[in-house]
Amino acid sequence: MASPNDIKKSTVIRMNGELWVAVDFQRVSPGKGSSFVRTRLRNLKSGKVIENNFKSAETLEFEDVQYKKMQYLFNDGNLYTFMDNGTYEQVSVGKAEIAEFIPYLKEGLDVTVVMHEGNALTIALPQKIQYRIAYAEPAVKGDTASGNVTKEADLDNGLKMRVPMFINTGDEILVNTDSGTYVERVSK
Repeated sequence: MASPNDIKKSTVIRMNGELWVAVDFQRVSPGKGSSFVRTRLRNLKSGKVIENNFKSAETLEFEDVQYKKMQYLFNDGNLYTFMDNGTYEQVSVGKAEIAEFIPYLKEGLDVTVVMHEGNALTIALPQKIQYRIAYAEPAVKGDTASGNVTKEADLDNGLKMRVPMFINTGDEILVNTDSGTYVERVSK
């Protein structure tokens, strides 16, 4: 048995006889009362998403899962295929199971695949991923006079993102996959 304070993204919990994966979580410590963990859980069988609060004193049943480092290969519209670089074993995960991660996927990206009894349940992305700017409007002198100004840029995987004005087409940047925001420019 485990504590709700041990919940992270992609943690698999057995609740009411079904498997649920933590999509999002937040630890809350109110001024009065006991602390709790606010979660968004997705049912691995039906895909239904619920919000649930767990008191810190509760005990949960974490499911025994394996985390395998795999490389994203391709998708056929509904299934996303990943390969273990050591054994060349390939597994596929349904679009519904990884919907929140799809915008960040690009060919060759190393991810962690959550496996349970030989089946791929979901994936966990690295916290920061490097992308190339496919297109960004050039900055015009004077645009930055008002301070922290951003512009929209297209990344090499098709994702659109707000970036600082000094970012140009062809630059490499790091993106935080938890918040979906620009982190920094990668020096060449």
